[in-house]
Amino acid sequence: MHALNAMGKLLSRAGARVLKGTHMLRPTSPADREPLWKIAEATRVFRPLELDVLNEVIDDYFKLPEEAGDQALTYELEGKPVGFVYYAPTPMTDRTWHLYWIFVDPTIHAKGLGTLMLKHVENELKAGGARILLIETSSLPIYDLTRKFYLKHGYEEAAIIKDFYIEGDDQVTYRKRLN
Repeated sequence: MHALNAMGKLLSRAGARVLKGTHMLRPTSPADREPLWKIAEATRVFRPLELDVLNEVIDDYFKLPEEAGDQALTYELEGKPVGFVYYAPTPMTDRTWHLYWIFVDPTIHAKGLGTLMLKHVENELKAGGARILLIETSSLPIYDLTRKFYLKHGYEEAAIIKDFYIEGDDQVTYRKRLN
């Protein structure tokens, strides 16, 4: 994990605005489950089913063997969770990974924390020899900024599966080569 003194440098390199107070990206703990759920709900982009799945993902994460490779990280500001990222190796592939969750408290959007978390994931995966990172999201208009975020960070739109989530809501898959 990055030390607190390195966090400012990372934020600066990520183009983030300066955040006052102590902040760090750290492993998610079971105590983060409820605050992270509340943050995800506050974003107003996740459906109730997706919020339930978030709880399952966090609960299941702590039951996984360490060698599974899944990573759950919480961004903490002033001792309080304000962001979350979850990524894991894609089964039956050669060094391909999926970023399954990434979100930031909407009260501090546009401060560079999403960028910081995404860059951290990419750097960790590159250091570990990963080849590709995939990210799936919705085609609904509420996800316009999300899709622009991925494009801004060098991801290419790799696939669209029509009506994947529900009728009229396509799955958009983004891809980035890491090596």
